[in-house]
Amino acid sequence: MSRFVQLHVLTSYPPSNLNRDDTGRPKTAVIGDCTRLRISSQSLKRAWRTSDIFESALKGHIGTRTKEMGIGVYQSLTKQCVGEKNAREWAKTIASQFGKLKSEKKTANNEDLHVEQLVHFNPEEEKAIADLVTQLVASAIAPTEDDLKLLRKQHTAVDIAMFGRMLASSPAFNTEAAIQVAHAITVHKAAVEDDYFIAVDDLNTGEEDKGAAHIGELGFGAGVFYLYICIDRELLQKNLGGDPELTQKALNAFVQAVTRVSPTGKQNSFASRAYAGFVLAEKGDQQPRSLAQAFLKPVKPNQENGEDTLTRAVKELTKRRDNFNTVYGECADTSVQFNVETGEGSLSAIAQFIAE
Repeated sequence: MSRFVQLHVLTSYPPSNLNRDDTGRPKTAVIGDCTRLRISSQSLKRAWRTSDIFESALKGHIGTRTKEMGIGVYQSLTKQCVGEKNAREWAKTIASQFGKLKSEKKTANNEDLHVEQLVHFNPEEEKAIADLVTQLVASAIAPTEDDLKLLRKQHTAVDIAMFGRMLASSPAFNTEAAIQVAHAITVHKAAVEDDYFIAVDDLNTGEEDKGAAHIGELGFGAGVFYLYICIDRELLQKNLGGDPELTQKALNAFVQAVTRVSPTGKQNSFASRAYAGFVLAEKGDQQPRSLAQAFLKPVKPNQENGEDTLTRAVKELTKRRDNFNTVYGECADTSVQFNVETGEGSLSAIAQFIAE
């Protein structure tokens, strides 16, 4: 089995605001002395792991990321007629096994049941918690030290196996991410533009006030984005308890999501859903390398021969791949690709290549 799988993905997004900064405008980065649009890896990974594709393909093998597991335990206990005092204390005790609690005092919003750090629970831990709740309801006796051994090192949560987990208070139960995801960047210069818009009050006849009921501005941008992903297949299978079948299912669902699922930011405003236009997949044991260097010089299509930005980006990407191979030797053992512009290759072939 080749250890590393590398994906090089080009996707063209129409006007959009998929991933906002603290001012509400699309995120950017300065690369090659010019501004590019950017989509953070965190935004991409969340879109993939919460997608319908993951949910349908990997049902039962997806974790839950939350600070509020203690609230769920408390509500479950009280619904099953456990007294308020015991329910709260037991819920706090259970939640504290996964991290320091946010507050020691009872508050209106149950902050004393929140864990300070966002925790990614795997299905095995969620089952262990549910089983303990059932036990507490039946026995009406506080949980013992053995009962509270709820953390699980071995699990079948594909999203945790892929993207990792860190528990500051229990590092023995951390999971090293098997998939590294770069921030996606436009291959060309890009500007953040402003959409000035107004909203009209439907019941305003205009007899007294002809003005708009609301005025606003919304930042947006458009472009062809390059995304690099590195998958450590060996680590992924190890994270999934050595299960080769689940590993293959996980990789298939992953490539389906990467090529089909867009971040959810401002989708109702822009409907900026896009499929990948080009994917190059590589396998081998060689040290991985990104091809982002192909776009240090912003891509400019050749307008004279009708060349578009995506077509030019594909040429620059493959040229950089070939140059790396010339200088360093073959950087991968095998590769396969699809190109929507030319109608070559297929997603199913890419998925099979990665999963095998």
